[in-house]
Amino acid sequence: MKQRTATSRLLAILLTVLMVQPTWMGAAQKTPELPDPGSVPISKQQQEQLGLKAAGEVYQQMPVLPDSHPVTRYVQALGKKLAQVIPAQNSWPYQFHVIQQKDINAFALPGGPIFVNAGTITAAQSEAQLAGVMAHEMSHVYMQHSIKGMQKQQMTQGLAGIVGGILGSVLGGSAGALANMGAQLGGGMLSLRYSRKDEAQADAVGAIIMYKAGDNPQAMAQFFQALEKQGGPGGPQFLSDHPNPGNRVEAVDKEIADWPPRSYTAGTGQFPSAKQQAAAVKMYTAQEIAQGAKSGTWAQQNRKNGSIPANVPVSSNGQAGAGGEVLNVSYPDVRPSGSYRQFAQNGISIEYPANWQPAAGQNGITIAPPAGASQGVIAYGAILGSGQDQNASSLDQATQDLVQSLQQSNPGMQQSGGMKSINVNGTNGRSVTLLGNSPVQQNGKPLRERDWLVTVPDPQGRGLFYLVFIAPDKDFGQLRGTYEHMLNSFRVQ
Repeated sequence: MKQRTATSRLLAILLTVLMVQPTWMGAAQKTPELPDPGSVPISKQQQEQLGLKAAGEVYQQMPVLPDSHPVTRYVQALGKKLAQVIPAQNSWPYQFHVIQQKDINAFALPGGPIFVNAGTITAAQSEAQLAGVMAHEMSHVYMQHSIKGMQKQQMTQGLAGIVGGILGSVLGGSAGALANMGAQLGGGMLSLRYSRKDEAQADAVGAIIMYKAGDNPQAMAQFFQALEKQGGPGGPQFLSDHPNPGNRVEAVDKEIADWPPRSYTAGTGQFPSAKQQAAAVKMYTAQEIAQGAKSGTWAQQNRKNGSIPANVPVSSNGQAGAGGEVLNVSYPDVRPSGSYRQFAQNGISIEYPANWQPAAGQNGITIAPPAGASQGVIAYGAILGSGQDQNASSLDQATQDLVQSLQQSNPGMQQSGGMKSINVNGTNGRSVTLLGNSPVQQNGKPLRERDWLVTVPDPQGRGLFYLVFIAPDKDFGQLRGTYEHMLNSFRVQ
C-alpha cells in the first residue's frame, strides 16, 4: 500500500512538472526574431541604385580584390549563409567585396554593397568573429541606417529630391561628385558616420542574424572588445566609423540571455586557409590608398584586374561611377543664344540661354544645351546645388572640402591657381578653377576640361550654394560671357 502511494505521489509530481515546464520554457526561451526595419521616404529600388552609385566611388578610390579571388569567394559564401536567414520581404541584394587595406575596418552602403578590409580578415581569430563583423554591417543595411542618418543630420534638403537627381541625372566628367552626393560634401556616402544608437541596434540585429545562422553572437562583441583594447592603427579607424555604444559584450550577453540554447557551428573549416590567403594579399595603408586615389591608380588597377562588378555603373571612358558616355560635340553644336530665360525653384533663381535646357530636382539643377549633355554626362553647361559641410568652420574650408571631394572622385583633376574671393550680387563668395578630363574626346583622348566653381554662403546659415560652369578648356573662353551673365543673375530668396 505504501509502495503504491509513493508511486502515485511520484507520478503526480512528474505530471505537475510536465504540465508546468512548457509554460516555463515558453516564457524564458523566446526564439529571437528580426525587428521591423521601419520605413524611409525612398524606395528599396532607389536605395539599391544609390548604393551601386556609391560603390562606383569605392572602385575609384580604393584597391578592391576581384570577385574571382579565393578570399573574396570565401567572404561571399559566408555572407550568403548569413543573408539566408533574413526574411525575403526585408532582405536586400547583399554583395560582399574585399578591400586591399591593412587597417581593420568594414563598411556598408545603402541597398546591400558591403566592403571588408583584408586586414579585418587577418585580425579575426575565428570565422564567427568575421561573421560578426559582416552581420553587423548587414544590419546597418537591414535597418536602413545610412538613409535614416541622412534624414536626422539634414544632410539633404528633400531626400527624395536628391535621390531623384542622383538616379535621374547622374553626371560624369569632373563635376560628377557634386551631383552624385549633392549636400554631402567631403566624401559622399563614405563619410557618413553612425550614431551610438545605430551601433547598438546593429549589434542587436547582428546577434540575431548570427544566432539564426548558427554562429555564436558573443564572438561579434568579443572581436569589437578586442579592438578597443588593441589601440593600434587598425582599431581606431573601425571605432571612429563605428562608435562604441557601451559595453558590447554585456549588452550582447543580455540580449541573448533568454534565447533558447543551441549548439553553434564550428565554422566551415575554411577560415584558416582564407586567413592565410588574406595575409598574402598585397595590402596598403590608408595614406597609401588616399595617394593612389588622387593619382587614379586604383581606378586603373580595378579595371585591369576585372574587380568592378557588372552592375556597378561604369562610363565608356572607364571611370567607375560616372555612368555616362563619351560625347561627340563641339562649340557650334552648343553655342548659346543671345536671349535668356529665368529658372526659379526652391528659393533660387537664375537666367540661362533660351536654347539651353534646365533639369531640376529638389537638391540640384543642371542647365545645359541639348547636344552638350547625354546619358547623364555633361560636357557643356552648369550645375547648381546646395549642401552642408558639418566639419567646416568657414566658407574657405567648406569650398576646399568640396574641391578635395571632386579631386578624389575624379583622378587627375587639378586646381588651377588659388582660391579667390568673388562678389555675387553683394554676397562675398569664393571662386576656384579646376582642370580635368572632358567626356569629349579628340583622336581617342579626352580633351582637357575647365570647371569654374563658385560657392556662396546660404543667407539662412544652412550651408552653402555652389555653381559649376563646365566646358572643354579650348571652348571655355567663348562661353565665359554667358557663364558670367548666369552667375550675375543668380539669386537666393
